[in-house]
Amino acid sequence: MLMVSCEVVGYWALCVGFLKDNSTQVVESPSTLEEVEELQPEEFVLVEKTEEDGVVEQIIFSSGGDVDIYDLQTLCDKVGWPRRPLSKLDAALKNSYMVATLHSIRKSPGSEGNDQKKLIGMARATSDHAFNATIWDVLVDPSYQGQGLGKTLVEKIIRALLQRDIGNITLFADSQVVEFYRNLGFEPDPEGIKGMFWYPKY
Repeated sequence: MLMVSCEVVGYWALCVGFLKDNSTQVVESPSTLEEVEELQPEEFVLVEKTEEDGVVEQIIFSSGGDVDIYDLQTLCDKVGWPRRPLSKLDAALKNSYMVATLHSIRKSPGSEGNDQKKLIGMARATSDHAFNATIWDVLVDPSYQGQGLGKTLVEKIIRALLQRDIGNITLFADSQVVEFYRNLGFEPDPEGIKGMFWYPKY
């Protein structure tokens, strides 16, 4: 496991190349605490496609933190993560600073009100609400990987943290996904690993 950190210089570094047309966006620092508190969760259709049989699938991004822990456990199973106690999973979500999700909603022709909704992605962040934040548990259903959905989750969390004037953003990455995070602007600590770990010995 490698600890990676994203250095932010005047909020510019992480914003370059986030937009599809390769333009840049500068995230302004909120001038008052009230502006920070007014930032509301967002929800929008990220992708919509119609299949040959007429079924319409929408992928909905939400930063409202509404996650069913049983759905999350199913998603963790799909990506091969070890099971965690549901009570701890629930506590982790409730104590997170931010939780972003992706849901697939499938609508069949002529079946109004019978939409099939499934959790297909999630990421969360913890924070001291002032200086530092850490991104955790970025996962996407294997059948939806390779479509840029994990990238979108991480970018949206980074943008939201920057809008709240939190500029030191870290995460932990397994070796097989380090390149994924490098492409999002994260880099291993250039001065050497500062992180240290304590594990119980029993």
